[in-house]
Amino acid sequence: MMFNQPYQPVTYKIGNGGPGYDPRNMGMPSMPMMPMMPNTTVVPPEVSSGSVMTPGGAVIQQNLPFAEQSFIENILRLNLGKIGTFYATYEGNREWNAKIFKGVLEAAGRDHIIISDPNTGQRTIILMVNFDYATFDEPLNYEYPYAPPSARR
Repeated sequence: MMFNQPYQPVTYKIGNGGPGYDPRNMGMPSMPMMPMMPNTTVVPPEVSSGSVMTPGGAVIQQNLPFAEQSFIENILRLNLGKIGTFYATYEGNREWNAKIFKGVLEAAGRDHIIISDPNTGQRTIILMVNFDYATFDEPLNYEYPYAPPSARR
């Protein structure tokens, strides 16, 4: 039987010195090197509100009418010229962390509103990041894009 024979290690020679053989790899054939790709970052295009980006990366501009974008700045824009009370919070401020502003709403942007004091004419810019809410003593103009026409004023 085979069990009674002395142990003889078997030696395999891999590679024959031809293409792909590298003696530094202890007889193992080396793998062909893949070219290195440069480290590139793909930045997606900036999509404005009202636009949609498809899975393929194409941007489809929807151009919604102004009143059909129900964002706070658009609601405020519908009420320019009205007198209101505007509440803002400023975290980390040692002197005050909440402030109340009263005045005429002059402008509303994506990141700010501008109000003016009707007595002094002083104008104040309030950043939307600090803006909490506003109150008005008169009815507000408000157009919600998905409301049926009978519900719109």
